Amino acid sequence: MKIYKIFLMLGLVVFPFVAGATDLFHDDVKIQDGMDVRATSEVFADIYEKLDGVNWAGKNIDVVIESLEKLNPNAHIAATGERAVLVWGDELIANFPYPESKDWKGYGEVTTALLLKMRERDAQLRSLYDAALYQVVVNALLSGIDQNGNYIYSKDVLSGGDDKILTSIGFDGGRDERGNFRVTGVFKDSPADTAGIREGDIVSEVNGMRVANMSDADMSAVLSGYNSGTAKLKLLTPFGNRNVTLRRATVILADADVIHRSDVNSKGGFLEIVVHKISDGAVNIINEALNKYKDTEGIILDLRTSSGDDEKAAGKLAGLFMGQKPVMRIAETAVDELEVVPGGEAITAAPVVVLISDTTRGTAEAIASAFYENSRGILVGTPTSGRARIASYIELNNGGVLELLNKSVKTGGGNSLDGRGVFPIVCLSNIRNSGQAEAFFLNVANGNFNIRDYNKVKDVDVKALRKACPNITSGTDEDAMSALVALKLLTDKKIYSELMDL
Repeated sequence: MKIYKIFLMLGLVVFPFVAGATDLFHDDVKIQDGMDVRATSEVFADIYEKLDGVNWAGKNIDVVIESLEKLNPNAHIAATGERAVLVWGDELIANFPYPESKDWKGYGEVTTALLLKMRERDAQLRSLYDAALYQVVVNALLSGIDQNGNYIYSKDVLSGGDDKILTSIGFDGGRDERGNFRVTGVFKDSPADTAGIREGDIVSEVNGMRVANMSDADMSAVLSGYNSGTAKLKLLTPFGNRNVTLRRATVILADADVIHRSDVNSKGGFLEIVVHKISDGAVNIINEALNKYKDTEGIILDLRTSSGDDEKAAGKLAGLFMGQKPVMRIAETAVDELEVVPGGEAITAAPVVVLISDTTRGTAEAIASAFYENSRGILVGTPTSGRARIASYIELNNGGVLELLNKSVKTGGGNSLDGRGVFPIVCLSNIRNSGQAEAFFLNVANGNFNIRDYNKVKDVDVKALRKACPNITSGTDEDAMSALVALKLLTDKKIYSELMDL
């Protein structure tokens, strides 16, 4: 019905347009409505060209400019092959010639022209600066094939040596509705905190340059990076103007944390391993801890907020616990799969409880599944995110990068994870709710072992299971319950054995 209305209106309204799909902007026009139309068009043209031919687990990407309408519910776009038409509500506001196939410059200019028209009606879209604008547009363009694309303003963000040392001046900020760069948060004991910068302060100048003339990328480079730097800021505060000089300080980032908990009833105590990111760095930290505490009675592997897209690192991490067992399969096309199997032997045989949640993503989901499929640990928590994909990175001409989640992750046994996830054997939220004592998952509190393992069910209703084992809204409650249940399982060999035999 929407498309019919568009063509009906085209018969009634004639818009002026140029004959060709390219050169929508005059050579002497660079800035239009606050946007550098030439530079913006070139970035979009580069994005379209780099995306051409990329495989997404068997799907090919086509340029779908119509997906831009996802930026605002009032926008409706029809690309007929000859025209690109934008209707806002019931009003026809744009009518441009559609580019020929592979005319990347034309695609870039039409995208920019449509965005200009949408920005006239959408204040939020109009407030976005370079990096954020490319981000939301890439997300919209790729949403038509149900994938997540990410624009990264600089490839330097992906580098930085071993990704362990970050420097920061100590505050976060962003543009407000007037375009001012306002401080939104200050890190305790950071250079900014020591200098007396407070939430709400406005940064008007950086190193002699007006912030109004700086891009998001420029400001991000000032705030943090992988090297040292001095920033001289001019601030507008409730108490007047201030000049502040800040030297970026080092912040140590660890991909995993290890806590050894001694217990009077346990000679070796227990290890709690919290994994933030699946990486070689996390593997090294965990390997060192397992070798240091060889006599540990049990291990809590916390993957609740873990993510990662390095399949080799995921294989190494899983191999520390289960040796040369299949961890995952990577599918980049519909027929080709790469099996990931660790090369070394396991270095611990201690019982393991694996904590999972809806923020367990990517290769972390495959690791959780590997513990389950190889009967190496008990899954506790709530269902994982079902976002088991690995990223590829494509460098753009403007120094940016496209992060494409085009590789689908399967379990070592070949079962799909993307869109499904991994289900816990022990659902924490059901333990907290007596009304769900017999719903889907085991309630350890009442000793009920009449459970059905839904990881073994092919045609499972994922939404129903997530509803039956919902997320825990309080982080404090989830932490407390996770620790309580994990220690109960590790100290009660009977319960642990019964769950492992399900």
